[in-house]
Amino acid sequence: MVVPARSRMVILKEGAKGQVELDPLTQKVYLTIEPPRLGFNQADTDRLRDALRQAGAGTVAVPLALMGRMADVCREKDWAVTATVGQGEAGPRLVALEPGDTRDRHFGLAVDVGTTTVVAYLVDMNTGETTGTAAGYNGQAPLGEDILTRIYLAATAEGLTRMQEAVVDTLNGLIERLVNRCGISPDEIGAVVVGANSTMVHLLLGLNPKLICREPYTPVVNNPGFLKAGEIGLKINPRAVLYCLPGVGSYVGGDVIAGVLVSGMHRAKEISFLVDIGTNGEMVLGSEDWLVACAGAAGPALEGGVARSGMRAGPGAVEWVRIDPGTRKVSYRTIGDEKPRGICGSGLIDCLAEFLLTGIIDRAGCFRDGRTSFTIVPAAESAAGEDIVVSQLDINNFMRTKGAVNAALETLMESVGVSPADLSRFYAAGAFGMYLDLESSITIGLYPDLPREKMIRLGNSSGEGARQVLLSNGKRLEVEEIARSITYFELNANQEFMNRFVSSKFLPHTNLDYFPTVKAKLAERGLLG
Repeated sequence: MVVPARSRMVILKEGAKGQVELDPLTQKVYLTIEPPRLGFNQADTDRLRDALRQAGAGTVAVPLALMGRMADVCREKDWAVTATVGQGEAGPRLVALEPGDTRDRHFGLAVDVGTTTVVAYLVDMNTGETTGTAAGYNGQAPLGEDILTRIYLAATAEGLTRMQEAVVDTLNGLIERLVNRCGISPDEIGAVVVGANSTMVHLLLGLNPKLICREPYTPVVNNPGFLKAGEIGLKINPRAVLYCLPGVGSYVGGDVIAGVLVSGMHRAKEISFLVDIGTNGEMVLGSEDWLVACAGAAGPALEGGVARSGMRAGPGAVEWVRIDPGTRKVSYRTIGDEKPRGICGSGLIDCLAEFLLTGIIDRAGCFRDGRTSFTIVPAAESAAGEDIVVSQLDINNFMRTKGAVNAALETLMESVGVSPADLSRFYAAGAFGMYLDLESSITIGLYPDLPREKMIRLGNSSGEGARQVLLSNGKRLEVEEIARSITYFELNANQEFMNRFVSSKFLPHTNLDYFPTVKAKLAERGLLG
Protein backbone atom coordinates (compact mmCIF):
# COMPACT_ATOMS: atom_id res chain seq x y z
CA MET A 1 0.00 0.00 0.00
CA VAL A 2 0.96 3.64 -0.41
CA VAL A 3 2.71 5.34 2.49
CA PRO A 4 0.58 8.35 3.60
CA ALA A 5 2.15 11.69 2.80
CA ARG A 6 0.98 13.11 6.13
CA SER A 7 1.19 10.62 8.98
CA ARG A 8 -1.31 11.32 11.76
CA MET A 9 -2.57 9.73 14.92
CA VAL A 10 -6.32 9.45 15.45
CA ILE A 11 -8.37 8.61 18.52
CA LEU A 12 -9.82 5.12 18.40
CA LYS A 13 -12.99 5.94 20.27
CA GLU A 14 -14.17 9.01 22.11
CA GLY A 15 -13.31 8.60 25.78
CA ALA A 16 -11.24 5.47 25.16
CA LYS A 17 -7.51 5.09 25.70
CA GLY A 18 -5.31 4.46 22.72
CA GLN A 19 -4.55 5.86 19.32
CA VAL A 20 -3.79 4.45 15.91
CA GLU A 21 -1.65 5.71 13.08
CA LEU A 22 -3.85 6.75 10.19
CA ASP A 23 -3.50 4.20 7.39
CA PRO A 24 -6.95 4.01 5.75
CA LEU A 25 -8.19 1.32 3.37
CA THR A 26 -7.76 3.76 0.50
CA GLN A 27 -4.91 6.23 0.05
CA LYS A 28 -4.81 9.37 -2.06
CA VAL A 29 -1.55 9.90 -3.93
CA TYR A 30 -0.76 13.21 -5.64
CA LEU A 31 1.42 12.79 -8.74
CA THR A 32 3.09 15.19 -11.14
CA ILE A 33 3.94 13.08 -14.15
CA GLU A 34 6.30 13.98 -16.95
CA PRO A 35 4.12 14.57 -20.06
CA PRO A 36 4.67 12.43 -23.15
CA ARG A 37 6.63 13.73 -26.13
CA LEU A 38 8.21 12.40 -29.30
CA GLY A 39 10.74 9.84 -28.25
CA PHE A 40 8.98 9.42 -24.87
CA ASN A 41 5.50 8.38 -25.89
CA GLN A 42 4.78 5.67 -23.34
CA ALA A 43 1.06 4.84 -23.05
CA ASP A 44 -0.91 6.94 -20.56
CA THR A 45 -1.99 4.04 -18.36
CA ASP A 46 1.49 2.56 -18.26
CA ARG A 47 2.93 5.98 -17.43
CA LEU A 48 0.49 6.28 -14.49
CA ARG A 49 1.32 2.79 -13.25
CA ASP A 50 5.05 3.60 -13.29
CA ALA A 51 4.47 6.85 -11.39
CA LEU A 52 2.44 5.03 -8.73
CA ARG A 53 5.11 2.37 -8.41
CA GLN A 54 7.76 5.07 -7.89
CA ALA A 55 5.51 6.66 -5.24
CA GLY A 56 5.52 3.42 -3.26
CA ALA A 57 2.09 2.11 -4.24
CA GLY A 58 3.36 -1.11 -5.79
CA THR A 59 1.93 -2.53 -9.00
CA VAL A 60 -1.54 -1.00 -9.22
CA ALA A 61 -4.27 -2.64 -11.29
CA VAL A 62 -6.19 -0.12 -13.44
CA PRO A 63 -9.82 -0.98 -14.30
CA LEU A 64 -11.01 -0.65 -17.87
CA ALA A 65 -13.48 2.12 -16.98
CA LEU A 66 -10.64 4.34 -15.74
CA MET A 67 -8.41 3.51 -18.71
CA GLY A 68 -11.12 5.04 -20.90
CA ARG A 69 -10.90 8.35 -19.01
CA MET A 70 -7.13 8.36 -18.57
CA ALA A 71 -6.18 10.66 -21.44
CA ASP A 72 -8.62 13.45 -20.53
CA VAL A 73 -7.97 13.36 -16.77
CA CYS A 74 -4.18 13.42 -17.11
CA ARG A 75 -4.20 16.35 -19.52
CA GLU A 76 -6.79 18.48 -17.74
CA LYS A 77 -4.20 19.77 -15.22
CA ASP A 78 -1.04 19.18 -17.28
CA TRP A 79 -0.40 15.70 -15.87
CA ALA A 80 -0.97 16.67 -12.25
CA VAL A 81 -3.37 14.04 -10.90
CA THR A 82 -4.54 12.46 -7.66
CA ALA A 83 -4.93 8.70 -7.65
CA THR A 84 -7.05 6.93 -5.08
CA VAL A 85 -5.58 3.50 -4.47
CA GLY A 86 -7.36 0.73 -2.58
CA GLN A 87 -6.76 -2.90 -1.83
CA GLY A 88 -8.10 -5.62 -4.11
CA GLU A 89 -7.99 -9.39 -3.80
CA ALA A 90 -4.93 -9.54 -6.08
CA GLY A 91 -3.18 -6.44 -4.72
CA PRO A 92 -3.58 -2.66 -4.96
CA ARG A 93 -6.05 -1.29 -7.50
CA LEU A 94 -7.03 2.14 -8.77
CA VAL A 95 -10.31 3.33 -7.29
CA ALA A 96 -10.40 6.86 -8.74
CA LEU A 97 -8.29 9.29 -10.76
CA GLU A 98 -8.89 13.04 -10.50
CA PRO A 99 -7.18 16.03 -12.10
CA GLY A 100 -5.10 18.22 -9.78
CA ASP A 101 -4.50 17.83 -6.06
CA THR A 102 -7.66 16.55 -4.30
CA ARG A 103 -6.02 14.97 -1.26
CA ASP A 104 -7.95 17.24 1.09
CA ARG A 105 -11.23 15.54 0.07
CA HIS A 106 -10.95 11.90 1.03
CA PHE A 107 -14.00 10.16 2.49
CA GLY A 108 -15.09 6.72 3.59
CA LEU A 109 -18.17 5.11 5.07
CA ALA A 110 -18.43 2.95 8.21
CA VAL A 111 -21.72 1.07 8.44
CA ASP A 112 -23.47 -0.99 11.10
CA VAL A 113 -26.08 -3.13 9.36
CA GLY A 114 -28.32 -4.38 12.14
CA THR A 115 -31.35 -6.61 11.79
CA THR A 116 -33.56 -3.75 12.96
CA THR A 117 -31.53 -0.57 12.45
CA VAL A 118 -28.84 0.52 9.98
CA VAL A 119 -26.40 3.28 10.97
CA ALA A 120 -23.94 4.94 8.56
CA TYR A 121 -21.00 7.16 9.51
CA LEU A 122 -19.34 9.43 6.94
CA VAL A 123 -15.65 9.62 7.87
CA ASP A 124 -12.97 12.08 6.80
CA MET A 125 -10.08 9.77 5.97
CA ASN A 126 -7.54 12.58 6.40
CA THR A 127 -8.42 13.34 10.01
CA GLY A 128 -10.31 10.28 11.21
CA GLU A 129 -13.23 12.46 12.23
CA THR A 130 -16.85 11.44 11.69
CA THR A 131 -18.36 14.27 9.67
CA GLY A 132 -21.93 12.95 9.60
CA THR A 133 -24.16 10.16 10.93
CA ALA A 134 -27.46 8.86 9.57
CA ALA A 135 -29.67 6.03 10.82
CA GLY A 136 -32.85 4.31 9.71
CA TYR A 137 -34.79 1.09 10.04
CA ASN A 138 -33.57 -1.83 7.95
CA GLY A 139 -35.91 -2.04 4.95
CA GLN A 140 -35.95 -5.83 5.30
CA ALA A 141 -38.01 -5.63 8.51
CA PRO A 142 -41.44 -5.40 6.78
CA LEU A 143 -40.51 -8.56 4.86
CA GLY A 144 -39.45 -10.48 7.97
CA GLU A 145 -39.15 -9.26 11.56
CA ASP A 146 -36.56 -11.82 12.71
CA ILE A 147 -33.48 -13.53 11.34
CA LEU A 148 -35.02 -16.97 10.75
CA THR A 149 -37.93 -15.53 8.77
CA ARG A 150 -35.55 -13.63 6.52
CA ILE A 151 -33.41 -16.72 5.97
CA TYR A 152 -36.53 -18.66 5.00
CA LEU A 153 -37.75 -15.95 2.61
CA ALA A 154 -34.30 -15.61 1.02
CA ALA A 155 -34.18 -19.30 0.12
CA THR A 156 -35.68 -18.51 -3.31
CA ALA A 157 -33.97 -16.37 -5.94
CA GLU A 158 -36.84 -13.89 -5.91
CA GLY A 159 -36.86 -13.65 -2.11
CA LEU A 160 -33.10 -13.20 -1.96
CA THR A 161 -33.27 -10.38 -4.51
CA ARG A 162 -35.97 -8.62 -2.51
CA MET A 163 -33.96 -8.91 0.70
CA GLN A 164 -30.80 -7.57 -0.91
CA GLU A 165 -32.60 -4.70 -2.61
CA ALA A 166 -34.30 -3.76 0.67
CA VAL A 167 -31.08 -3.37 2.66
CA VAL A 168 -29.16 -1.75 -0.24
CA ASP A 169 -32.01 0.75 -0.69
CA THR A 170 -31.80 1.50 3.03
CA LEU A 171 -28.09 2.16 2.75
CA ASN A 172 -28.46 4.29 -0.35
CA GLY A 173 -31.07 6.40 1.43
CA LEU A 174 -28.65 7.00 4.31
CA ILE A 175 -25.83 7.80 1.87
CA GLU A 176 -28.01 10.35 0.08
CA ARG A 177 -28.82 12.05 3.38
CA LEU A 178 -25.14 12.16 4.38
CA VAL A 179 -23.72 13.51 1.13
CA ASN A 180 -26.42 16.19 0.89
CA ARG A 181 -25.94 17.26 4.50
CA CYS A 182 -22.12 17.27 4.31
CA GLY A 183 -21.82 18.80 0.84
CA ILE A 184 -19.83 16.09 -0.91
CA SER A 185 -20.29 14.02 -4.06
CA PRO A 186 -21.12 10.31 -3.69
CA ASP A 187 -18.15 9.61 -5.98
CA GLU A 188 -15.84 11.03 -3.30
CA ILE A 189 -16.55 8.04 -1.05
CA GLY A 190 -13.78 5.58 -1.84
CA ALA A 191 -14.23 2.87 0.79
CA VAL A 192 -16.99 1.23 2.85
CA VAL A 193 -16.54 -1.03 5.87
CA VAL A 194 -19.56 -2.98 7.11
CA GLY A 195 -20.13 -4.47 10.55
CA ALA A 196 -23.02 -6.96 10.59
CA ASN A 197 -24.04 -10.42 11.70
CA SER A 198 -23.48 -13.34 9.34
CA THR A 199 -27.03 -13.37 7.95
CA MET A 200 -27.05 -9.62 7.28
CA VAL A 201 -23.73 -9.89 5.41
CA HIS A 202 -25.14 -12.68 3.27
CA LEU A 203 -28.28 -10.72 2.44
CA LEU A 204 -26.32 -7.53 1.73
CA LEU A 205 -24.06 -9.37 -0.71
CA GLY A 206 -26.89 -11.38 -2.28
CA LEU A 207 -25.64 -14.70 -0.92
CA ASN A 208 -28.22 -17.32 0.03
CA PRO A 209 -28.10 -17.83 3.83
CA LYS A 210 -30.30 -20.96 3.90
CA LEU A 211 -27.56 -23.24 5.28
CA ILE A 212 -26.83 -20.95 8.23
CA CYS A 213 -29.75 -22.43 10.16
CA ARG A 214 -29.38 -26.03 8.97
CA GLU A 215 -27.06 -28.59 10.50
CA PRO A 216 -24.05 -28.42 10.31
CA TYR A 217 -24.73 -24.62 10.18
CA THR A 218 -22.30 -23.43 7.51
CA PRO A 219 -22.31 -19.90 6.04
CA VAL A 220 -21.39 -19.35 2.40
CA VAL A 221 -18.47 -17.20 3.56
CA ASN A 222 -17.08 -15.81 6.82
CA ASN A 223 -14.59 -13.35 5.32
CA PRO A 224 -15.73 -12.01 1.92
CA GLY A 225 -12.50 -10.03 1.45
CA PHE A 226 -12.21 -6.96 -0.77
CA LEU A 227 -15.20 -6.29 -3.00
CA LYS A 228 -16.43 -3.28 -5.01
CA ALA A 229 -19.34 -1.10 -3.91
CA GLY A 230 -20.83 -1.17 -7.41
CA GLU A 231 -21.17 -4.95 -7.27
CA ILE A 232 -24.09 -4.63 -4.86
CA GLY A 233 -25.50 -1.34 -6.17
CA LEU A 234 -24.28 1.17 -3.59
CA LYS A 235 -24.66 4.69 -5.00
CA ILE A 236 -21.10 5.87 -4.41
CA ASN A 237 -17.93 5.44 -6.45
CA PRO A 238 -18.68 2.04 -8.02
CA ARG A 239 -15.02 1.02 -7.65
CA ALA A 240 -14.93 1.94 -3.93
CA VAL A 241 -13.47 -0.76 -1.70
CA LEU A 242 -16.22 -2.72 0.08
CA TYR A 243 -15.03 -4.69 3.09
CA CYS A 244 -17.24 -6.64 5.51
CA LEU A 245 -15.78 -7.41 8.93
CA PRO A 246 -15.15 -11.17 9.13
CA GLY A 247 -17.31 -13.51 11.19
CA VAL A 248 -16.51 -16.86 12.75
CA GLY A 249 -19.73 -18.86 12.55
CA SER A 250 -23.37 -18.97 11.59
CA TYR A 251 -24.44 -16.58 14.35
CA VAL A 252 -21.22 -14.85 15.45
CA GLY A 253 -20.52 -12.26 12.80
CA GLY A 254 -18.39 -9.23 12.15
CA ASP A 255 -20.45 -7.08 14.51
CA VAL A 256 -19.27 -9.22 17.43
CA ILE A 257 -15.67 -9.26 16.18
CA ALA A 258 -15.90 -5.45 16.12
CA GLY A 259 -16.97 -5.55 19.78
CA VAL A 260 -13.88 -7.58 20.67
CA LEU A 261 -11.68 -5.10 18.79
CA VAL A 262 -13.21 -2.04 20.46
CA SER A 263 -13.11 -3.57 23.95
CA GLY A 264 -9.48 -4.64 23.63
CA MET A 265 -10.25 -7.87 25.50
CA HIS A 266 -8.10 -9.84 23.05
CA ARG A 267 -5.05 -7.91 24.27
CA ALA A 268 -5.77 -8.21 28.02
CA LYS A 269 -4.09 -10.67 30.37
CA GLU A 270 -7.25 -10.95 32.49
CA ILE A 271 -10.41 -12.79 31.39
CA SER A 272 -13.27 -10.69 30.06
CA PHE A 273 -16.80 -11.41 28.88
CA LEU A 274 -18.51 -9.55 26.03
CA VAL A 275 -22.25 -9.83 25.36
CA ASP A 276 -24.16 -8.25 22.49
CA ILE A 277 -27.89 -8.75 22.97
CA GLY A 278 -29.87 -7.76 19.91
CA THR A 279 -31.83 -9.99 17.60
CA ASN A 280 -29.34 -12.67 18.66
CA GLY A 281 -27.56 -12.96 21.99
CA GLU A 282 -23.91 -13.18 20.96
CA MET A 283 -21.09 -13.56 23.46
CA VAL A 284 -17.31 -13.89 23.58
CA LEU A 285 -15.21 -15.01 26.55
CA GLY A 286 -11.43 -14.87 26.86
CA SER A 287 -8.16 -12.97 27.03
CA GLU A 288 -4.97 -12.48 25.05
CA ASP A 289 -4.33 -16.23 25.29
CA TRP A 290 -7.68 -17.62 24.08
CA LEU A 291 -11.15 -16.59 22.93
CA VAL A 292 -14.35 -18.66 22.73
CA ALA A 293 -17.73 -17.55 21.36
CA CYS A 294 -21.32 -18.66 20.94
CA ALA A 295 -24.75 -17.23 20.10
CA GLY A 296 -28.43 -17.90 20.63
CA ALA A 297 -31.71 -16.37 19.49
CA ALA A 298 -32.75 -13.47 21.76
CA GLY A 299 -34.25 -10.49 20.08
CA PRO A 300 -37.99 -10.60 19.30
CA ALA A 301 -39.01 -10.49 22.95
CA LEU A 302 -36.64 -7.60 23.55
CA GLU A 303 -37.34 -5.53 20.46
CA GLY A 304 -41.10 -5.34 20.90
CA GLY A 305 -41.74 -7.89 18.17
CA VAL A 306 -43.86 -10.21 20.28
CA ALA A 307 -45.04 -8.10 23.24
CA ARG A 308 -48.72 -7.13 23.23
CA SER A 309 -47.89 -3.42 23.67
CA GLY A 310 -44.38 -3.77 22.25
CA MET A 311 -42.72 -1.38 19.83
CA ARG A 312 -39.27 -0.47 18.66
CA ALA A 313 -37.24 2.12 20.50
CA GLY A 314 -38.67 5.25 18.88
CA PRO A 315 -40.54 8.41 19.91
CA GLY A 316 -43.28 7.61 22.39
CA ALA A 317 -41.81 4.25 23.47
CA VAL A 318 -41.79 3.68 27.23
CA GLU A 319 -38.07 3.19 27.93
CA TRP A 320 -37.85 3.48 31.75
CA VAL A 321 -40.19 2.18 34.45
CA ARG A 322 -40.26 2.27 38.27
CA ILE A 323 -42.96 0.88 40.57
CA ASP A 324 -43.48 2.02 44.14
CA PRO A 325 -43.21 -1.10 46.37
CA GLY A 326 -45.93 0.13 48.72
CA THR A 327 -48.56 1.65 46.44
CA ARG A 328 -47.54 -0.09 43.19
CA LYS A 329 -47.89 3.27 41.47
CA VAL A 330 -46.03 3.26 38.14
CA SER A 331 -43.62 5.99 37.05
CA TYR A 332 -42.38 5.91 33.47
CA ARG A 333 -40.44 7.86 30.87
CA THR A 334 -40.82 7.80 27.10
CA ILE A 335 -38.33 8.39 24.30
CA GLY A 336 -38.56 12.03 23.26
CA ASP A 337 -40.88 12.71 26.22
CA GLU A 338 -43.78 12.09 23.86
CA LYS A 339 -47.16 10.63 24.76
CA PRO A 340 -46.79 6.86 25.32
CA ARG A 341 -47.39 4.69 22.25
CA GLY A 342 -46.00 1.36 23.47
CA ILE A 343 -43.12 -0.18 25.35
CA CYS A 344 -39.65 -1.01 23.98
CA GLY A 345 -37.07 -3.56 25.14
CA SER A 346 -35.39 -1.48 27.83
CA GLY A 347 -38.80 -0.60 29.28
CA LEU A 348 -39.85 -4.25 29.26
CA ILE A 349 -36.72 -5.24 31.17
CA ASP A 350 -37.37 -2.49 33.73
CA CYS A 351 -40.96 -3.75 34.11
CA LEU A 352 -39.90 -7.32 34.86
CA ALA A 353 -37.25 -6.20 37.34
CA GLU A 354 -39.77 -3.98 39.12
CA PHE A 355 -42.44 -6.71 39.06
CA LEU A 356 -39.98 -9.08 40.77
CA LEU A 357 -38.77 -6.58 43.39
CA THR A 358 -42.31 -5.50 44.30
CA GLY A 359 -43.72 -9.04 44.49
CA ILE A 360 -46.07 -8.62 41.52
CA ILE A 361 -44.58 -11.74 39.93
CA ASP A 362 -42.79 -14.70 41.47
CA ARG A 363 -39.38 -15.99 40.45
CA ALA A 364 -41.00 -18.21 37.80
CA GLY A 365 -42.36 -15.05 36.16
CA CYS A 366 -46.01 -15.69 37.07
CA PHE A 367 -48.35 -13.02 38.42
CA ARG A 368 -48.88 -13.81 42.10
CA ASP A 369 -52.54 -12.74 42.17
CA GLY A 370 -53.57 -14.69 39.08
CA ARG A 371 -54.08 -11.68 36.83
CA THR A 372 -53.25 -11.94 33.11
CA SER A 373 -51.66 -8.49 32.63
CA PHE A 374 -50.39 -5.41 34.45
CA THR A 375 -51.11 -1.89 33.21
CA ILE A 376 -48.06 0.34 32.82
CA VAL A 377 -49.81 3.29 31.17
CA PRO A 378 -53.59 3.76 31.54
CA ALA A 379 -55.62 4.47 28.42
CA ALA A 380 -56.22 8.09 29.41
CA GLU A 381 -52.46 8.79 29.27
CA SER A 382 -51.58 6.87 26.11
CA ALA A 383 -51.39 8.21 22.55
CA ALA A 384 -53.87 5.66 21.21
CA GLY A 385 -56.31 5.86 24.11
CA GLU A 386 -55.64 2.23 25.05
CA ASP A 387 -53.94 0.68 28.06
CA ILE A 388 -50.25 -0.12 27.59
CA VAL A 389 -49.76 -3.41 29.40
CA VAL A 390 -47.32 -6.22 30.06
CA SER A 391 -49.16 -9.53 29.81
CA GLN A 392 -48.40 -12.97 31.19
CA LEU A 393 -47.73 -14.08 27.61
CA ASP A 394 -45.19 -11.25 27.20
CA ILE A 395 -43.43 -12.42 30.36
CA ASN A 396 -43.42 -16.04 29.19
CA ASN A 397 -41.82 -14.99 25.90
CA PHE A 398 -39.21 -12.99 27.73
CA MET A 399 -38.44 -15.87 30.11
CA ARG A 400 -37.46 -17.97 27.09
CA THR A 401 -35.21 -15.18 25.83
CA LYS A 402 -33.61 -14.66 29.23
CA GLY A 403 -33.22 -18.40 29.68
CA ALA A 404 -31.41 -18.73 26.35
CA VAL A 405 -28.95 -15.97 27.30
CA ASN A 406 -28.36 -17.51 30.75
CA ALA A 407 -27.87 -20.98 29.34
CA ALA A 408 -25.45 -19.78 26.65
CA LEU A 409 -23.41 -17.79 29.15
CA GLU A 410 -23.13 -20.70 31.58
CA THR A 411 -22.37 -23.24 28.85
CA LEU A 412 -19.59 -21.06 27.46
CA MET A 413 -18.00 -20.44 30.88
CA GLU A 414 -18.19 -24.07 31.95
CA SER A 415 -16.66 -25.24 28.66
CA VAL A 416 -13.39 -23.50 29.60
CA GLY A 417 -13.61 -23.86 33.38
CA VAL A 418 -14.34 -20.20 34.18
CA SER A 419 -16.67 -18.86 36.88
CA PRO A 420 -18.13 -15.32 37.22
CA ALA A 421 -15.57 -14.63 39.94
CA ASP A 422 -12.80 -15.04 37.32
CA LEU A 423 -14.09 -12.18 35.15
CA SER A 424 -12.17 -8.91 35.30
CA ARG A 425 -14.48 -7.08 32.87
CA PHE A 426 -17.98 -7.50 31.49
CA TYR A 427 -18.63 -5.62 28.24
CA ALA A 428 -22.16 -4.82 27.09
CA ALA A 429 -21.84 -4.30 23.35
CA GLY A 430 -24.35 -2.99 20.85
CA ALA A 431 -26.75 -0.08 20.80
CA PHE A 432 -29.37 -2.08 22.73
CA GLY A 433 -26.95 -2.74 25.60
CA MET A 434 -26.16 0.96 25.76
CA TYR A 435 -29.68 1.80 26.89
CA LEU A 436 -30.49 -1.11 29.18
CA ASP A 437 -30.61 -0.22 32.87
CA LEU A 438 -27.71 -2.11 34.42
CA GLU A 439 -29.45 -2.89 37.72
CA SER A 440 -32.63 -4.06 36.00
CA SER A 441 -30.62 -6.30 33.67
CA ILE A 442 -28.84 -7.90 36.63
CA THR A 443 -32.07 -8.20 38.66
CA ILE A 444 -33.72 -10.38 36.02
CA GLY A 445 -30.53 -12.32 35.26
CA LEU A 446 -29.85 -11.00 31.78
CA TYR A 447 -26.39 -9.80 32.93
CA PRO A 448 -24.20 -11.52 35.56
CA ASP A 449 -24.13 -10.13 39.11
CA LEU A 450 -20.61 -8.67 39.12
CA PRO A 451 -19.13 -5.65 40.89
CA ARG A 452 -20.55 -2.74 38.94
CA GLU A 453 -17.15 -1.17 38.29
CA LYS A 454 -16.30 -4.23 36.20
CA MET A 455 -19.23 -3.62 33.85
CA ILE A 456 -18.60 -1.42 30.80
CA ARG A 457 -20.99 -0.29 28.06
CA LEU A 458 -19.40 -0.16 24.60
CA GLY A 459 -22.33 1.42 22.73
CA ASN A 460 -22.48 0.76 18.99
CA SER A 461 -19.24 -1.21 18.88
CA SER A 462 -20.12 -2.63 15.45
CA GLY A 463 -20.09 0.85 13.92
CA GLU A 464 -17.02 1.92 15.90
CA GLY A 465 -15.12 -1.22 14.89
CA ALA A 466 -16.02 -0.58 11.25
CA ARG A 467 -14.70 3.00 11.62
CA GLN A 468 -11.42 1.81 13.09
CA VAL A 469 -10.89 -0.70 10.28
CA LEU A 470 -11.82 1.93 7.68
CA LEU A 471 -9.06 4.16 9.04
CA SER A 472 -6.37 1.55 9.62
CA ASN A 473 -5.13 -1.44 7.66
CA GLY A 474 -3.46 -2.47 10.91
CA LYS A 475 -6.88 -2.71 12.55
CA ARG A 476 -8.16 -4.67 9.54
CA LEU A 477 -5.40 -7.23 10.04
CA GLU A 478 -6.21 -7.23 13.77
CA VAL A 479 -9.89 -8.14 13.25
CA GLU A 480 -8.90 -10.89 10.84
CA GLU A 481 -6.54 -12.28 13.47
CA ILE A 482 -9.28 -12.05 16.13
CA ALA A 483 -11.65 -14.01 13.86
CA ARG A 484 -9.03 -16.68 13.23
CA SER A 485 -8.24 -17.06 16.93
CA ILE A 486 -11.82 -17.57 18.18
CA THR A 487 -13.12 -21.06 18.95
CA TYR A 488 -16.81 -21.10 18.05
CA PHE A 489 -19.33 -23.24 19.96
CA GLU A 490 -22.43 -24.19 17.97
CA LEU A 491 -25.18 -24.21 20.61
CA ASN A 492 -27.81 -25.68 18.30
CA ALA A 493 -26.03 -29.00 18.58
CA ASN A 494 -25.00 -28.70 22.24
CA GLN A 495 -27.03 -30.93 24.58
CA GLU A 496 -25.60 -29.24 27.68
CA PHE A 497 -26.97 -25.92 26.46
CA MET A 498 -30.38 -27.48 25.86
CA ASN A 499 -30.42 -28.95 29.39
CA ARG A 500 -29.48 -25.61 30.92
CA PHE A 501 -32.07 -23.79 28.83
CA VAL A 502 -34.87 -25.99 30.16
CA SER A 503 -33.90 -25.27 33.77
CA SER A 504 -33.00 -21.59 33.40
CA LYS A 505 -36.42 -19.95 33.32
CA PHE A 506 -36.29 -18.36 36.75
CA LEU A 507 -35.63 -14.79 37.83
CA PRO A 508 -32.81 -14.04 38.12
CA HIS A 509 -31.58 -17.66 38.01
CA THR A 510 -32.37 -21.14 39.28
CA ASN A 511 -29.47 -20.75 41.73
CA LEU A 512 -29.93 -17.47 43.60
CA ASP A 513 -26.38 -17.70 44.97
CA TYR A 514 -25.16 -16.67 41.50
CA PHE A 515 -26.90 -13.31 42.06
CA PRO A 516 -26.01 -12.22 45.60
CA THR A 517 -27.10 -8.58 45.30
CA VAL A 518 -30.48 -9.58 43.88
CA LYS A 519 -30.89 -12.23 46.58
CA ALA A 520 -30.20 -9.57 49.23
CA LYS A 521 -32.83 -7.22 47.74
CA LEU A 522 -35.45 -9.97 47.65
CA ALA A 523 -34.63 -11.00 51.23
CA GLU A 524 -34.87 -7.40 52.41
CA ARG A 525 -38.37 -7.16 50.94
CA GLY A 526 -39.48 -10.54 52.27
CA LEU A 527 -39.82 -12.08 48.80
CA LEU A 528 -37.71 -15.21 49.16
CA GLY A 529 -40.45 -17.42 50.52
